[in-house]
Amino acid sequence: MALNIPGVIAMVFFYLLVLGTGIWASFKSKNERKKSEADQTEMTLLGNRRINLVVGIFTMTGGLFFAKPMRDRKYVTMMDPFQIKYGKVPTTVLSVLSLVVDTVWVPTTLIGLGATMSVILDLPYTISIWISAAVAITYTLMGGLYSVAYTDIIQLILIFISLWLCVPFVLMNPTSLDITNTTFTNTSHVPWDGTLEAGSVLMLIDHFLLLAVHQRILSAASSNSAKITCYIAAVNIIIFGIPPAIIGTMAASTDWNLTSYGSPSPLERGEGSMILPIALLHLTPPFISIVGIGAVAAAVMSSTDSALLSAASVFSTNIYKQILRPQASQREIQWVIRVTVVVVGVVGSSLTIFKTSAMVFWYISAEFSYIFMFPQLVCVLFFSISNSYGAMIGCLVGLLLKLLCGEPLIGFLPTLHLPGSTVEDDVYIQRFPVNTVCMLSVIATILLFSYLTSLLLDKGLVPEKWDVFKVKAQLSPQPMPPADGAKGDNENEKLNGNNQDASEAMMSTRC
Repeated sequence: MALNIPGVIAMVFFYLLVLGTGIWASFKSKNERKKSEADQTEMTLLGNRRINLVVGIFTMTGGLFFAKPMRDRKYVTMMDPFQIKYGKVPTTVLSVLSLVVDTVWVPTTLIGLGATMSVILDLPYTISIWISAAVAITYTLMGGLYSVAYTDIIQLILIFISLWLCVPFVLMNPTSLDITNTTFTNTSHVPWDGTLEAGSVLMLIDHFLLLAVHQRILSAASSNSAKITCYIAAVNIIIFGIPPAIIGTMAASTDWNLTSYGSPSPLERGEGSMILPIALLHLTPPFISIVGIGAVAAAVMSSTDSALLSAASVFSTNIYKQILRPQASQREIQWVIRVTVVVVGVVGSSLTIFKTSAMVFWYISAEFSYIFMFPQLVCVLFFSISNSYGAMIGCLVGLLLKLLCGEPLIGFLPTLHLPGSTVEDDVYIQRFPVNTVCMLSVIATILLFSYLTSLLLDKGLVPEKWDVFKVKAQLSPQPMPPADGAKGDNENEKLNGNNQDASEAMMSTRC
């Protein structure tokens, strides 16, 4: 297959459109900062908390339960509640975990794009990935959250239009049978509907709870705006998922021997993970497949820039500013943000050399967030008893349980066999909801050991000099202040000093 010149031209146009939008947004960010005299770092990472409802809908994909408490307290990163309540050491540990999640998320998206471009455009896998990464890094560096938010609008509109434009052509292609017949009837291959075994229900629920939600709740104009965008985003996820589902069912209903792809089918060749680009290439006209790849590229860059800015916000504020250099100036923090964006982008893009399935990287990052970050955030926000000791022991328990339960995607065999599990092809398969068990165990551990350590310190059963996290010396847990309350402002001043260095609340958690 020769290089698809029209497709390459179309992709260059798309990249220039996205990059141009990012550059325009960077100028808009500078003008807004001059008008409002806003903090430079807060403008870069939070858009000065003036992201309106329309823009927020295009950029937020979840976070309902955390929207109100985090936005009302005016936190500037998702690590701020840990910084305020737990102190430096526990916050550093959790911040590093967050950085790992964001870094692993980058290859998750780029691998899919590289595979798609190599199939449809016949572009080298590596070139496709690095060009896309370079574009995302560039506009994120230039405009921060403003560039990310406004390019997300362009990208999501393109995704929606492009994928729905492809659907009619896939449905009308002559090599595919009616999906109402192939669902249950054995035609050219076995029915695509599958079966739901009783033993798999809990495992499927476990996987469902790993759905990734990237949050930008702290950049919303108000807590109500943050909550509304969460509701709308939940509906949008379903709408955006319909076209890929239709394309997948049509691909499963296709007699591939009648297409230019030939036999055996993609599933039988072990190329099921690339079914979207394969279906677009062989089941639609060339110009439609080019439109479809634009949708994939848009989705990839929309996720990549989010991970880059998320990592930059956590490192610059909660690690560099709070721990490494508390006296750092605004200008220095800006350079730290830029360097972090580049480093995370390069490291994440470099991980694509392993050519591991994108689902493996996604699953690893999802598990990290679900088992470690999600229970920590629940406890620090909603349980006043939680403290540093419980948080650290919770991390250890979660790690131990996950290691004992194994991870088949990376060939790590389980040592702890949970109920309902089976052996398939000499491989032990956990049917029990392993990740949910680990997550709930972490929550229980945090609360239990927080209570025990607080009790021991309060009763004087443990010498105060052993209280390395200074839990006894901390003030009693504070109730959640109103959005404009002086107490919330004082907390943020205590956390961030006069500079009030902000970071983006775009955490990656699975719930």
